[in-house]
Amino acid sequence: MSHSTHDRLVYMANQIGKFFQSQGGERAVSGIAEHIKKFWDPRMLKTIYAHHDSGGAGLDPDVKEAIGRLKDAAIAKEKA
Repeated sequence: MSHSTHDRLVYMANQIGKFFQSQGGERAVSGIAEHIKKFWDPRMLKTIYAHHDSGGAGLDPDVKEAIGRLKDAAIAKEKA
């Protein structure tokens, strides 16, 4: 995927993060993760996971945490 696709996904993820920000801390991270899990297709997830693995530049902290949790859960599910 192109660099602009990464930028777009980072922007979208951060917008989701801004929506959940008012819930604060753990509730915000859980809400972000659940929203991304429900509404993002596998290609989008694969791309944002790769971006996260390469340092997650531009991702807000709660968003970065949520994506890391989703990625870890996906890996655990594959191994199960």
